Amino acid sequence: MHITQETDYAVRIVYCLANATGRKDARTISEEMGVTLRFSLKILHKLVQSGMVKSYKGSKGGYELARPADQINLKQVIEAIEGTYSLVKCIQPGYVCEWKKPGVVCSFRREFSRISQKTNEELEKVTFDKL
Repeated sequence: MHITQETDYAVRIVYCLANATGRKDARTISEEMGVTLRFSLKILHKLVQSGMVKSYKGSKGGYELARPADQINLKQVIEAIEGTYSLVKCIQPGYVCEWKKPGVVCSFRREFSRISQKTNEELEKVTFDKL
């Protein structure tokens, strides 16, 4: 299991902004992080929608973090791009398991849920001021 390439790039982009001394334009971010401009813009749009990043238009425009780096963690970036993290799809709300029997809690689901919860807790601990 792994995070998607898009999420990997999103983490790098937030890291780039966390270490910037001011606003950065999309082209500079793209070049510094080794991500195509088009893909960078797509990711930046999602990060702006999530409230993690602010965008500014005009000649002095660009992107910057919407809040301090110590208030943004890996879990938030992953969720901005992929949605709620879970180890397997069977623990996501609304998933219907073909193996589930009425009134029985699946031991796999219980353990995958526990592991996912622990992973989410660890991802929350890693803020961008620590990277």
